[in-house]
Parts: sequence; C-alpha cells; structure tokens
Amino acid sequence: MPDLPDGPELEQPGRQATDDIYGPELGSLPSPDMDDAEITKTGTTTVGITTTDGVVLATDRRASAGNLVASKRAKKIAEIHPRGALTISGAVSAAQALISNLQAEVDLYEARRGEEMSMQALSTLTSNFLRSGAFYIVQPILGGVDDEGAHIYSIDPAGSVMEEEYDATGSGSPFAYGVLEQQYEDGLSNDEARTVAARAVKSAVERDTASGNGIIISEITEDGVEIEEHDDIEQLL
Repeated sequence: MPDLPDGPELEQPGRQATDDIYGPELGSLPSPDMDDAEITKTGTTTVGITTTDGVVLATDRRASAGNLVASKRAKKIAEIHPRGALTISGAVSAAQALISNLQAEVDLYEARRGEEMSMQALSTLTSNFLRSGAFYIVQPILGGVDDEGAHIYSIDPAGSVMEEEYDATGSGSPFAYGVLEQQYEDGLSNDEARTVAARAVKSAVERDTASGNGIIISEITEDGVEIEEHDDIEQLL
C-alpha cells in the first residue's frame, strides 16, 4: 500500500495558490496570516434591501479594535461598479484590499468587453476572492442593478453566495433582522426602504456595542450609486 501524506501536507479541495488564480495583473494579494490583536474590525451592522426602484444599503460608522472605538467615521459602503456597491464587515484592511481588487477587475472587464459586468458575475468574482483565503475574514453584502433588475447577494467569508430580497450582516445583524422580518414587504420604494433600513440600523445600534456613530446609506438605481452619511439616524426616520 503506498504511503499517504501526513495531514498538514494534504491540499484542501478546490484550494489553489492565489498567484495561480488571479495571475500577475492584480499583483500580490494580502496575506491571510494576521495577528488578531492588531486587526481593526468593523464589528458593525450592515443592511441591504431590494426595492421596486433598485437597492438600498445601510451601515453604521463605527470601527473597533478590541474594546477601543478605532474610528467613528469608518467607510462601510463602497462603490465597486457603476451600478453596484459593497458593504463591509470584518477586518478593515482585508475589506479595503477586497474593494480595490474588485474595482480593478470591474474596470478591466468593461475596458476589454465594452459592457458592464452583470451582478451575477460580480457576485461570483467576489466569492472567488473570498474563497481564496487572501482576504482574511470579510462578510460583505453586494447590492446592484443590471439589465435583469435589482439584486442583493449575501456572501460569507468562505465565499458562498445567496441572492436575497433583504439581508443583514455583522455583530448587530440579529437586531437588524428583527426589524427587517417585520417591516420588509414586496413593492417597497427606495424612500420606504430607506426608512426600514434606518430603523434596522437604529435597532442594532441601541443593543450592539460594536455598532454606532451615525449611519451611511446608499441608493442604487439604473442611474448609478449615491452614498450619503448622517451623524444622527433620526434624520432618516
């Protein structure tokens, strides 16, 4: 009987070196070997809702490092596509690297093919990046509009993708889901969804110590992505 390799030598199914997956045009990807004590995390509450007009995304603005509030103005929604945006929760540096790589790939796709990447393709690309393990622990919500309509994708740190009508991630998500389950309904307009999203974030901020310091809200339609910040959530209620 042939000798079998020891456990540490076995390759994980479906796992490849990141250099082989992405090639040279993206450069080197961040190392997943990070010290937990040095990581700034968003803690966070992020929410995504589909509407008759498009998509509404909302997050709080607090980033933490252990028990310390590392930032009161963390940018947790980023435009990564002419009609798509990503919310972030998890390790901030990894999320920033993920956003930069997604923006570069979307630009390359459009330049080479002369058309925008679909939301399904963008969700697959995001999943592939996360599955590589190069972006440590990041749990985004991808929201966008394409020729097939409005989309919300829940993408976990291991790279699984699920399309949802609404979603929440982060340490405050259980509280946000309580509001979404009660107040989401088919046919919401963007204005109505803004109110629901703000209520969901407010509910999380009141109970989750890792969430707070105002709200970021984004509306995505066929015309593009708009992102705004408010110090007081009550302004949206």
